[in-house]
Amino acid sequence: MSNNQNTLSVFALGGINEIGKNMYVLEYGGDLVIIDCGAKFAGEALLGIDLIIPDVTYLQENHHKIRGLVVTHGHEDHIGGIPYFLKKLNVPIYATRFTLGLIELKLKEHKLLRESTLVEINAESKLDFGNFQVSFFKTSHSIPDCLAIVFDTPEGKVVHTGDFKFDLTPVNDQYTDIHKMAKIGDDGILMLISESTNAERPGLTPSESEVGKHIEEAFYGATGKVIISTFASNVNRVQQIVEASKKTNRKLALLGRSMLNVVSVARNRGYLDVPDWMLVDARDVRQLPPERVTILCTGSQGEPLAALSRLSTNSNRDVKVLPGDTVIFAASPIPGNEKDVSKIVDNLFQLGANVIYGSSSITGMHVSGHGYQEDLKLMLTLMKPKYFIPIHGEYRMLYLHQKLAEAVGVEKGHTFIIKNGDVVDVQHGEARQTRKVTAGDTYVDNAGDDEVFDIVLRDRKQLSEEGMLVIVITISKENGDRISDPDCISRGFVYAKNSEELLKNINEVVKRTVDPFNDANIMGMKRAIKKEVSNFVYEQTNKKPMILPIVLAI
Repeated sequence: MSNNQNTLSVFALGGINEIGKNMYVLEYGGDLVIIDCGAKFAGEALLGIDLIIPDVTYLQENHHKIRGLVVTHGHEDHIGGIPYFLKKLNVPIYATRFTLGLIELKLKEHKLLRESTLVEINAESKLDFGNFQVSFFKTSHSIPDCLAIVFDTPEGKVVHTGDFKFDLTPVNDQYTDIHKMAKIGDDGILMLISESTNAERPGLTPSESEVGKHIEEAFYGATGKVIISTFASNVNRVQQIVEASKKTNRKLALLGRSMLNVVSVARNRGYLDVPDWMLVDARDVRQLPPERVTILCTGSQGEPLAALSRLSTNSNRDVKVLPGDTVIFAASPIPGNEKDVSKIVDNLFQLGANVIYGSSSITGMHVSGHGYQEDLKLMLTLMKPKYFIPIHGEYRMLYLHQKLAEAVGVEKGHTFIIKNGDVVDVQHGEARQTRKVTAGDTYVDNAGDDEVFDIVLRDRKQLSEEGMLVIVITISKENGDRISDPDCISRGFVYAKNSEELLKNINEVVKRTVDPFNDANIMGMKRAIKKEVSNFVYEQTNKKPMILPIVLAI
């Protein structure tokens, strides 16, 4: 169901009641604009799934209305779904210089760069999307070149904040444009759509510049190599590590594909200043005295295949962790990753390293890029919206953000806590939420770019929990008579040597099922075997293995 010609519709296809796969949509009449197209990583329960991206069925149905995809910044949860989205809908992408560099890397990898339309924007850009006049203002976050978006619509102005915090002393001098924000707010805002990641945390987010001091102290105190892990996208943090290495006369080696890629983009586009003399190849690290080396690597979240994980088991070819080396986690574990991080920390201690890890409030090695409660309240106060939609967070975060909005003057009942797919319609200045559009998860298999459907996941789950029983039977092509006894092969269901009696009984069930058939109806035979064996096995074992009948007609 599409929106009425004179209605402004706002909804999310991802990013609500979850952290990740952010995608938001504004629609008015014949025009539709998409904000961000993110991905999120799958948990262990989703076997063999690499990424989860938004379901874009609604956008495919309304592809003729799409005017463009506007990207707020370059984090994976905002750009990770773009290659998969472009394979379905090739729409123009609008993003800042640094963000475009990261998107280009992805598109090259997927061989999509040549046919994609990428348009560079900045805080001063103005875009005309028919019913939407679009402008921007600068925000601070943990990655360069972040923008919030202002949509001037026939119903009034709508502001999408992107991810933000108020950092008054940013490392890269990319200041939040508070004056411009105040002016936009004074002109009157119909609706604010704002991120809620840190709505549970009181106070103001600490400045990134605080981290630099702690990193320097650790570098001055280190005797062997310094191995430091952070998010590759946190270019400001990378610059601080470069400065600390410079001051302590250390060469810098990079480990991890995403670290090499992001540093390359950031250097080429002028966001990172690393002298050429300072960079060394990981293969040359052994030739240098340990106290003259910094290793900057990925893997601060305990990812099993990332560089830090390999270092912790000494399985990296070029770099070994030696007793007396200092290992610094310059990022806090994302909730859910603590177990993986702990395992790596244990391994590093066993190798004799001095490990600086744990809560950022204790180590001082990390600050969040997302605003705490006071930052969120300041955004609401500057914007003074009539209506408010909290996004980018789990339910409790959205709920607490609603309470903050009401505390600073947003009228009760004017906040919409929505789910992915819930549409907020605005007509004649009045907003209501009564309808839905299709929204959900699309799974991407880590073996390639193929989408994985629920039925495949159910099969994988069944195989992993209950195992499989393959039943091979040979029949006559002419009349369907059974030529030989069935052969049962168990994989992950029962151990054949210990279950001879059970398998013998299953063979009897198969014979009884097949023998009445008086023709070579292979499909009917398979269905009957599956049903009868399934019922028998469940009665005997309380298990539901996958039954795979193979009927050979000769």
